Amino acid sequence: MKKHRKIIAIQGDPLNSLNRKTDTTLLLALEAQKRGYKIYYYETKNLTFSNGKIYSLCQEVVFFEKKKKFYSIKNLKTIDLSKVNFILMRQNPPFNMDYITATFLLEKISKKTRIINDPAAVRNMPEKLHSMEFLKLMPATIFTKNIGAIDKFIKKHKKIVIKPTHGYGGKNILFLNKKLKKRKILNYINKHDQVMVQKFLPKIKEGDKRVFVIGGVIKGAIRRVPKRGSIISNIGQGGIPTKTTLTKQEIKIAKIVAKNLKKKQIVFAGIDLISGYLTGDINITSPTGLKNYKDLTGINLAVDFWNYLEN
Repeated sequence: MKKHRKIIAIQGDPLNSLNRKTDTTLLLALEAQKRGYKIYYYETKNLTFSNGKIYSLCQEVVFFEKKKKFYSIKNLKTIDLSKVNFILMRQNPPFNMDYITATFLLEKISKKTRIINDPAAVRNMPEKLHSMEFLKLMPATIFTKNIGAIDKFIKKHKKIVIKPTHGYGGKNILFLNKKLKKRKILNYINKHDQVMVQKFLPKIKEGDKRVFVIGGVIKGAIRRVPKRGSIISNIGQGGIPTKTTLTKQEIKIAKIVAKNLKKKQIVFAGIDLISGYLTGDINITSPTGLKNYKDLTGINLAVDFWNYLEN
C-alpha cells in the first residue's frame, strides 16, 4: 500500500453508534469520499504495535448521505497506519487509559502520517484541564477532589456547578446552591474522581455558543439552548441548536484560544462560551456540531477542514 493512493483511516466509536442526523465524523467522511479518498474505519481495541509499526484491523467503509443505512462495509483488512494519508481521531471520551494509550501508539507514526488532532497534543491537553491556561477568560473555577475545597468554594460563590474533569457531552453535571450535601458530593467524587467546580452562570438558560476553529481560524458558531428546566445545553442532552453570531467580546476570547490551539498543533476544535465567558470546555478529542451548523446555515465546514489539510 503506497502513500500516493488517497486513503484515510478514522479511529472512532462503533459505526452503529454514530448518529446519522448529527454526527460530525460522518460529515467529514462524506467530504473525504467526494475528494476520492478510500476510508478505513477502526476502534482503539484493534490497534497493534508490532515490529516498530502500528497496525489496525480496519473496516473498509463507504458512507451514504441520504440512506437510512448510512454505511456499507466492503471488507476487513489489516492496515499499516503509517501508509495512510490522514488519520482522524474521532472517538468520544471518557479520556481514560484506553484513550491515552491510543495517543502513545499513534504518536509513533505522527511524523509519517498526519493525525488530526495531533496525538501528543491531545494527550497533553485534556479538554477541561487545558482551560487552566485561560482562567482570566472564565468564571471562577477550581479543579479538585477535596470536599473541603468545594465547601469553601460554595460558601464564596453560592451557586456552583460540578463536572467530571474527564467527562464529556454535558453528562453528570451537578448544580448546587447554598449548601454542600457532603454525602452526595463524596459519592460523586468517588464515582468521577477529579472534578471541575465552577461558579454558576445564570445566563446558561439563554444557551451557550459552540465556536468552530479550523487551523487556528474561527469558522462559525451555533447557539445551543437548554430544554425547559435544564441548565445543560449539549445537543446530546436535549439542547436545541439555533443560528447565532458572535459578539466582539466572544470573538476576542475565541481568537485568544484559537491562537493557542494552533501553536499546539490542534487543527480542529470546538470552544464553548456562556454569556461572554469561556466555560472551560475546549473540545479537541472529537469536536462535534458541524452537521448542526450545516443544517442551520447551509455551510459545510467539512469542506474547510479538508481544504486546510490538503493545502
